[in-house]
This record gives sequence, structure tokens and C-alpha cells, in this order.
Amino acid sequence: MAGDLYKDVGDFEFVGINTENYIDETFASQSYLKDVAGRFMRNKGAIVGLICIAIIVLFAIIGPSLTPYKYYQQDAKSANFAPRIQGVESLGIFDGSETMRTSSKSKTVNKYVNDKKETGYEDTYYWFGSDTLGRDIFTRTWFGTRISLYIALLAVAIDVLFGLSYGLISGYFGGKTDMIMQRIVEIISGIPSLVVVTLLMLVLKPGFLTISIALMVNGWIGMSRIARAQMLKIKEQEYVLASKTLGAKDAFVIFREVLPNVMAQIIITSMFSIPRAIFTEAFLSFVGLGVPAPMASLGSLISDAFKSLTAHPYMILPPIIVLGVLMLSFNLLADGLRDAFEPKMKEM
Repeated sequence: MAGDLYKDVGDFEFVGINTENYIDETFASQSYLKDVAGRFMRNKGAIVGLICIAIIVLFAIIGPSLTPYKYYQQDAKSANFAPRIQGVESLGIFDGSETMRTSSKSKTVNKYVNDKKETGYEDTYYWFGSDTLGRDIFTRTWFGTRISLYIALLAVAIDVLFGLSYGLISGYFGGKTDMIMQRIVEIISGIPSLVVVTLLMLVLKPGFLTISIALMVNGWIGMSRIARAQMLKIKEQEYVLASKTLGAKDAFVIFREVLPNVMAQIIITSMFSIPRAIFTEAFLSFVGLGVPAPMASLGSLISDAFKSLTAHPYMILPPIIVLGVLMLSFNLLADGLRDAFEPKMKEM
């Protein structure tokens, strides 16, 4: 009876070898990177963070050259000048006016106008104002941003070149090797960065080298732990065991088989390490352990402006805003990359 149900050969249709005609159009196949890029582009916060980072990087490159002043140039006669911008001053804002307050009264002054007969500053413009030594805050802010971006790149380089390799090697070999390497990590991670920098100050002068060494001492710990955890999860996978069976060397397995499969976590961790490194540099500069004068970083600018906060609050606003936007943008970018590479983590 069952054979009578299908007497006509036309009741059947052979799929054949051309399977592309039978792909579900609703869920068409696409590459992994294209899928990641699509999820990232749909994240508005990550896009805003990326745009803000691009703008800050652009101003860090060209900002110091937009004004005729140098970051170290001093003019005692133009000290404590309020912000003044061409074209905008006619609207009554950023016209160089500043309200000076005392315990009993307040007074609005404009040093550009009041001093023009004596010093000739009627054609002078400080877009962010000038500090207590007559230096242009606009130029110094963007010069200081360069240092923060340098620290960001340094943090990523340390994470990728040292922390990543250390964690992968520790997790791959395991046993006594892993135990010894992890005990070293625990000892180093127990030393605060401030103590490291303070000890380095006894041997080295304040500057890039001191901050760089401080980041190299314990800035890679987080990356090494992430890399080790990923290695422990992946090293028993079938493709890794197959590579070992075929005679692949340890270095080939670590950097050619495992590393490409943990790149998502590596990128995410690197992005999250950037704002931490920027804040560390700003904090060290704020307490006087950063770059030496007359060089400027965002932390040292905030520290100098904090001394004149009550009298001239405009001095502290530009470096604080740039530092805050920079750290927030990198955090938004890191969140967007995490959701793009690991969409399941968004639900946690």
C-alpha cells in the first residue's frame, strides 16, 4: 500500500549539488566580521564614542598649531585672561569678561579692554583663556591630550605584546609553569602603581620614561589573566588537539591556532584598559609625579588650575571636559565592541 502512494517520479525533486539555490533568504549567510560590524553600527553609544575620539585625536594633532602660541610660551602681562573668541564675542559670550567675587561684592572685568592702552591686547584672543603664567590654555590642553593618547597607545602595546603572551603561555603549559607564573602575577599585582612610581622617582626624573615603566610593571596583569582564562577554555578543543597530533610546535599552536580565536576578548580588554591608563597618568600628574614643567598633561593642567579654582574657574574646565569625554568615549567604544563580538554578554 505504501508503494502505491508514490507512483510518479515527479513527486520527488533532487536537490543536486548547487546548494546555493536553497539558502534561506531570511537568514542568508554572511561573514563573521560583517556580522560584528553590523551589530557595532547599530550601537549608537559606540558610534558617538568613536566620533568623539576621532574629533579629540584630530584636535590633538592640529590644535596646538591653530594658535600663534607655544605650550611653554609665557607672558606675565597676559596672565589670568578669560576666554575670548573671534566672532563669538559680539554675542556677549566668550568676550573676555570675567566676574571677580569677594566676600562683600562682585565685579565684572575684561582685561583685554582694561589693559589695551597699556599693553595693547585689544587684538589678542585666548580661546580657552590664559593661566597664571600667561600661557595659552587652548594650546596646552591639546598638547596635554597628546600625552594622554600616547599613554593610551602605550597601554595597548603593553597589553598585547607582554600581557597577552604571558597569559597564553601560562595557560597553555599549565602545571608547575602556570603555578610559578601566576604567583609572580599575584606578587606584582599587590604592588600599587603609586608606590612603583614613587620608587622610580628616586632613581629617574619625572617624565615619559617614569610613567611608561610604571605601566609596564603592572599594567599588563588584567590582560594576562583574560588570555590565560581563554587558553584554559580552548586548549582542549578538537582542532587544537588535532594540530598537536599532526606535530605542530607549541609556538604554532599558541599563536596560530588559539590566538585568532581569542581576538574578540583581546580587543575588548584592550579597549577597557585605555581609560584606566589615561586616568592613571592624569592622577600621577595631578599629584606631581607626571611629566615635568613646562610640559603639560591633562592631569597637570587640572592640578595647576585647581589652585586658582575659586578665583578663575574657567581654567579647570577645558582639561576636565576633554579628559572626561575621552575616558567616556573609550568606555562607550569598549562597550560597543563587547556587544558586537559577544552579543550574549549584553543580556548578562
